[in-house]
Amino acid sequence: MKTGTIIGALGLGGLAVFIGQMDATALPGGGNDGGVAAGPDVIVGALPNISAYGQGIWPATGGTTYVAYAIGTTSCNIGNQQLLWNPNPQVTHPVIPQNLYRVKNGVIKQIGQSWVKHGFCALQENLCGTCTPAGSGCPTVLGIGCSDPYTSSLNGSQSDLKSRWGINAATGVYSGTYANPATPSGYPTNIRCRLTVPKDDLNPTLNTGAKYVVEGMYIQPQDAASLNSANNASYRTITVGSTYSTSTGYPLTLTGPTVQTVPAIYYWQNQHADVATRDYDVAGDGRFIVASRAFLNSNGTYHYAYAVMNFNSDRNGSYFSVPVDPSVTVSNITYSAPFNHSGDSASNAVWTSTNSGGELKWSCPTAASESVAHSIRWSTMHTFEFDANTPPTGASSVLTLGIYKPATSTSPATSVPVLGFKPTPYTPPCAPADLNCDGSINGVDLASLLACWGTTCGDTNGDGFTDGPDLAVLLAAWTG
Repeated sequence: MKTGTIIGALGLGGLAVFIGQMDATALPGGGNDGGVAAGPDVIVGALPNISAYGQGIWPATGGTTYVAYAIGTTSCNIGNQQLLWNPNPQVTHPVIPQNLYRVKNGVIKQIGQSWVKHGFCALQENLCGTCTPAGSGCPTVLGIGCSDPYTSSLNGSQSDLKSRWGINAATGVYSGTYANPATPSGYPTNIRCRLTVPKDDLNPTLNTGAKYVVEGMYIQPQDAASLNSANNASYRTITVGSTYSTSTGYPLTLTGPTVQTVPAIYYWQNQHADVATRDYDVAGDGRFIVASRAFLNSNGTYHYAYAVMNFNSDRNGSYFSVPVDPSVTVSNITYSAPFNHSGDSASNAVWTSTNSGGELKWSCPTAASESVAHSIRWSTMHTFEFDANTPPTGASSVLTLGIYKPATSTSPATSVPVLGFKPTPYTPPCAPADLNCDGSINGVDLASLLACWGTTCGDTNGDGFTDGPDLAVLLAAWTG
């Protein structure tokens, strides 16, 4: 993977470089620089379908009801070399996590995660372009330019779902024991290890106006060794139906295209243009993505929200701090993270917070070992929030992300200073079709929308894509 600290934001706009079928759109995702990558390069080309498995109650949560799903993932090898796909228990196959996120009240949170699906063979299809097959049938290699579909039912098959523990996402190496996880007494077998979400986090009555996205990711050692691991995740928007069933949960419907090679944290920026984002690479390890937003509350205070995504760091996150002047009144300090379930070794202990000496800091509770700590693990996002009586000024500040696992000679950092993170000063929101925020919807906005066609930057209806319905919204709001 690429090392060094990267300062700057990834844009969601730009030229589509890998377009498969109509439900898949490619955008820059921080992997290679476009064109054909050197070496194998596996991406999520499409998220085509969803399976539902009903509800269950985890005994350790005080009676919380959870519902479970699985998302189909179609991989594409967009590199110039074949990608090994040896069946289990070999370590040269990809592992595939699935995640679910919600944007509600202006803030993004991860509300669900699965264990990882282990790949077993690869079909040789052509979602992302011309395929040079590695063999007939379903060989243990994915050919150059080829795609391989794993349906949602395959990704929800519990026999191939294993813990994320034992996988070094930075190198792609899997060193865990490949065995079916033991099911602790009382754990519901119908939802175990699948993409598990608290029922209330999907309930439309409790989440008015919320938007949801699902995310898939592929981790494979050859891909990482070829420095192509930064583009391994893609997301797609979903809607949540209102009719609930104990056998299927709330119905989830995929909408819009798959946004290829872009992690779901960037959907927050898609929905709120004032979200600031940065990528940070830990030397000798993997990548974190940090995003923030500050906006006005109805009572005149300001709400600050920070999302910290461990994209593929093996060393995990241990604390997160924000500089706050002692004269500022801070309130409503909160924290959220997805639930570690199905007997996963990691705990769900709530992070503690302190506000002293000009620093607001959230810390992972002390644990006996790294395997049980509630650190920010790979393909996982934690969200940190607070209110303050002062608005963001736009001045640069230094946030700090602590590293959980001990330093090594190849990865010596103990923390990552999030340098130059510049919160966006608060401005009143624009109308959705007022793309240049000048108070009018006219030919300038129309030209911007047409220039964004097929990407996300002209999205006026919130479906994550710029197309005919967005044009209709703009024309209906036309002021001239």
